[in-house]
Amino acid sequence: MTAIETRGLRKEFTVRVKIGRLRRENRVRAAVDGIDLRVERGEMLGYIGPNGAGKSTTLKMLTGVLMPTAGEVRVCGLRPVAQRVQLARRIGVVFGQRSQLWWDLPLRDSFGLLRHIYRVPAAEHAARLVRCRALLDLDGFLDVPVRQLSLGQRMRGELTAALLHGPEVLFLDEPTIGLDVVSRQAVRGFLGELGRAGDTTLVLTTHDLADIERLCQRLVVVDHGRVVHDGSIAELHRRYGSRRLVVADLDAPVPEPPALPGARLRQVAPDGRRLVYALESAGVAEVVSGLAGLVSLRDIAVVEPDIEEVVARLYRAPAGGPASADGSVPRLPSPAGPDPAAEAAPTG
Repeated sequence: MTAIETRGLRKEFTVRVKIGRLRRENRVRAAVDGIDLRVERGEMLGYIGPNGAGKSTTLKMLTGVLMPTAGEVRVCGLRPVAQRVQLARRIGVVFGQRSQLWWDLPLRDSFGLLRHIYRVPAAEHAARLVRCRALLDLDGFLDVPVRQLSLGQRMRGELTAALLHGPEVLFLDEPTIGLDVVSRQAVRGFLGELGRAGDTTLVLTTHDLADIERLCQRLVVVDHGRVVHDGSIAELHRRYGSRRLVVADLDAPVPEPPALPGARLRQVAPDGRRLVYALESAGVAEVVSGLAGLVSLRDIAVVEPDIEEVVARLYRAPAGGPASADGSVPRLPSPAGPDPAAEAAPTG
């Protein structure tokens, strides 16, 4: 069952541009430029991109805050703008810089008010709250006014508030921004548990790529309003030349580092006692067995590719452009200006 589907989704804004010293004129800019996206029920989707790429604008159209300039969009089978009230009862939204909690009320009272707003039966509300209390460790501050909560406590409250009405789709924009290590682990663990249950579709927008690696099986990268990658993180590594590394420490230096089929020598330590190979077509076992037959090994380590480095290279690449053989890509200017819709966050 499809939870989200867009075809040719486009959003244009008119901006005032300074021409010379005295003149200004209106120009049309496409913040989202023809995005096709299909998300099945229960998927955990990472939706990322550089500042100004169109992420916030896309989420606002998916939640019914903005009307698309062109294209089609369906969320839970509904048209987000025309059927916004019905959609609000079937989605949840958590934005790191916005709150749906009552500032002066205890957290418990905010949850009770949301139950009445969404008309959730008392038994269902109580069951979901019990689950959230256990997984997010809420009991210590349920009776504390929201204004007195720490950022980590408030974010756990925001997640609970977004889930108490049983949404089919949960939109998360920077849910771990500014959190300490303990709170970040609690939020990630909770979202991972929610995703494994398979009955809620998660769309996660974040600049913390550790969240993406731990939570999302699928990654969509947008730049200049267009999709430049849609697939798994492993596919992203393959596409942009990222390689696993085998680091071999030797008992004694060798006069000539051995050539290994399916691997490329990346680095030789100055003392000749460490060799670093980048895996291309060969597997780790093949490289290790090949080295063991040619040199005296003291230690072996396998270094996984760094997703942050790969995504940074992708942002610097031409849209859809491949990386070169050594993984480098030409650097281009970043997108001009902020996302015109970035100031306002959608609300469920």
